[in-house]
Amino acid sequence: MKTADTFYFAFRSLSAHRLRTMLSASGIAIGIAAVILLTAIGDGIQRFVLSEFTQFGTNIITITPGKITTHGGSLGAIGSARILTIDDALAMQHSRYTQFTNASVIGNAEIRASGLSRRVTVYGQGPDFSRAFNMQVEIGRFLPDDDPRNPRAYAVLGAKVHNELFGGKNPLGEIIQVGGSRFRVIGVMASKGHVLGFDLDDTVFIPTTRALEVFNREGVMEINVSYRPEAPVDIVVEDIRNILIARHGREDFTVKPQQQLLSTLSTVLNVLKFAVAALGGISLLVGAVGMVTLMHIAVAERVAEIGLLTALGATRGRIRTLFLIESTVLSTLGGLTGLTVGAGIAWLLKIFIANLPVYIPWNYVLGALTVSMVIGLAAGVLPAMRAARLNPVEALRAE
Repeated sequence: MKTADTFYFAFRSLSAHRLRTMLSASGIAIGIAAVILLTAIGDGIQRFVLSEFTQFGTNIITITPGKITTHGGSLGAIGSARILTIDDALAMQHSRYTQFTNASVIGNAEIRASGLSRRVTVYGQGPDFSRAFNMQVEIGRFLPDDDPRNPRAYAVLGAKVHNELFGGKNPLGEIIQVGGSRFRVIGVMASKGHVLGFDLDDTVFIPTTRALEVFNREGVMEINVSYRPEAPVDIVVEDIRNILIARHGREDFTVKPQQQLLSTLSTVLNVLKFAVAALGGISLLVGAVGMVTLMHIAVAERVAEIGLLTALGATRGRIRTLFLIESTVLSTLGGLTGLTVGAGIAWLLKIFIANLPVYIPWNYVLGALTVSMVIGLAAGVLPAMRAARLNPVEALRAE
């Protein structure tokens, strides 16, 4: 029996039993489609979350009060030996790697203007904030480079606050009241939208020192340092730590590089993506069980055919090859069908649901196709061995 004849018999058998072929291939197809859809959504979410974190830049280090202990709590929330101050932020400028520094205070306050009032998130920031975090100003300018210990009472509005309080009117020069203090509007930020659940358009930016007065705080909530992109992050962190230890006398603060946070976040998201891929792989396992069952049925139905082939000179190895080819073709057909269906549904989701991030990770797709082919081989081994062991005389008598 020639190799060409073996392939002919295999394909002829598959085409002669179309329903069985379709059922066997559909189990694998559903599994492949599930893997593609789940990993596409998982990969899209991973890209979305990382892009949300990185849109402000990746060369940023955040310093918060209090040293994180092995218990996982921040002493800054209870009462550190020393709070972080604006002078600490100014001291960061002495690092040879620093581009911009910013002392930050965040709170919620009622603002009033033009007879209207609303509660918004108020950010106390320094003049370098917009450059450090890639924030753009649409009208006017951002906070000026005043004396950080005694800045002028200026305010910059978020796009939503501007529309709510002043409509289409140019607000530059207008007076707004933040809490119990008055500020003159000198700018409006470009619309930024929602970032990780925070509406950056429903905000007001005022100088950090003024925010400390509004919220009756003694120290800032965090200090942000934007360093040169070519500088090694470990060296920058060590330089910042040495400067603050020299000022505080001990390490009663926490230094968190954004790259470290992104690396940890990326690892977590990769694990989640693998987990959803494994869930889709359960469908592949179910498809494999179905294929093994149907291949056993195929052997039982074709006992006489196997006996005739053996009587005509087909070897046991050729009989095994015949059934292995059938199972491999079935799994490959199912894999390609699942790939087409899964990629098509993912493409439709991306078009019709704009807010749903969908990206197909082709490494997982190729891996799933490889697994489907391996499943085909594995599913055909036992039935093929069973067919090869049949006695030709008994097989012919079974007819």
